[in-house]
Amino acid sequence: MKKYTAESVTEGHPDKVCDIIADSVLDECLRFDMASRVACEVMATKGHILVAGETAGSHIPRVPEIVRDVLRRVGYPEDRYTLEVLLHRQSPDISAGVTRPLEARAGQAEGMQLGAGDQGVMVGYACSETPEKMPLAVMLAHRITRRLADVRKAGETEGLLPDGKAQVTVEYGDGQPVRLDTVVLSAQHRDDVRPAELEQALREKVLIPALRALPPDEDTRILINPSGRFVLGGPDADTGLTGRKLMVDSYGPFVPHGGGAFSGKDATKVDRSGAYMARYIAKNIVAAQLAERCQVTLAYAIGAAQPVMVEVDTFGTGTVCADDCLAMAVRHVFGLTPLEIIRTLQLTRPIFARTACYGHFGRAELPWERENRVQALRDAVL
Repeated sequence: MKKYTAESVTEGHPDKVCDIIADSVLDECLRFDMASRVACEVMATKGHILVAGETAGSHIPRVPEIVRDVLRRVGYPEDRYTLEVLLHRQSPDISAGVTRPLEARAGQAEGMQLGAGDQGVMVGYACSETPEKMPLAVMLAHRITRRLADVRKAGETEGLLPDGKAQVTVEYGDGQPVRLDTVVLSAQHRDDVRPAELEQALREKVLIPALRALPPDEDTRILINPSGRFVLGGPDADTGLTGRKLMVDSYGPFVPHGGGAFSGKDATKVDRSGAYMARYIAKNIVAAQLAERCQVTLAYAIGAAQPVMVEVDTFGTGTVCADDCLAMAVRHVFGLTPLEIIRTLQLTRPIFARTACYGHFGRAELPWERENRVQALRDAVL
C-alpha cells in the first residue's frame, strides 16, 4: 500500500489572492487587446499590495480597480491595503524573439509563427481513476476548499473568514485509491466562534458533501483546525506571492513539475500554455484508452517555435504501442508551436482569473480539458 497526499487552498489564501490579481490583470488586457503580452507578479502582505511586471499591447490595465474588485470578491476589506504598481513595457529583445521566431530567422518557417516567450519544461498528466482523469486525492482536496468557500459566501456557517486550506491523504493499492487515510482542514474564523460548534458545522456542511467519492471510514483521521485557533489569516498573517502554489495548481505529488508558474502570464509564455497543451494531450491519450496513466513532457527554447522535446510516459500502462510511438503520434495529431497551442486552446480569451484557484486541471469548462482528439490519436497509432 502507498499513500499520496494532495493540498488545496481557498481563494482567501494570501498566495491565491496574488494569483487571482495577476490573472485578473491579464484578463483585462486581453479584453481590450487579444494580442496582449503580460507577465504580472503580485506580492501581498499586511497593509500592502505590490503589483509588478511587464506588458505589451494597446491597453494599460487599471490595476487599482482590479485589486479592489478582487479583494471585495474574495472577502477582504479593500481600504485596508495601500497599493504600489510597478508595471513597465516588455523587453524588446523578448518581444522580437516571440514575434519572429528562430525558425523564421533561419528561413525554416513559412507563414505566421510565434516563438516561445521563455525556455522551460512543461508536464501534463492524466489517469483513469476519476471521471475528470485526475488523481482522486487532488480532486478531493479541491472539492473541500471550494465547498468551504461556498459555505462561507452563502452564510451557511457563521463566523468563517476567507483564508483556508485542506490536505487529503489517500491510500492506494495496485495503483488505485482504496481508502481515505487522513483529512486536514484549516478554516479561518472570527474570534467569537466556538471551536466545537465550528468543527461540527465543517464536518456536516463541508467534509461530508466534498468526500462523497471516497467517504471516511472508522479509521480515517480527520483534523479540523489542528493549530487550535485560526483567527488571523490572509495577507495579515502571511506574505503572499504569485506562483508559490505550483503543486496545488497542477497534480500534487503524482508527477514532477517543470517549475514554471502559471498565473499572470499570457499564452506566449509556454510555461503556462505548454502545460495546458501537455494536459490536453495526456487526457486525450487516456480518453482514447491508449493508456491508464499518461505523463506528457514538452520542452521549449526561448524564441523558437517548435519544442525541443516531446516525451510520453505511460508507466507501463500503454495498451497499443510503445511510448516512443505515442510520442510520434502526438507530434502528428497536435500542433505544438506556441501559435498552434494558442489557436487550438483559444488562449487569447480572458478566461484566466477563473483558473487561479482550485486547480488548473480537472475542470470541464476549460478548453484544455476537452476530449476531442481521441479518434485522431487512435487513427495515428493504429
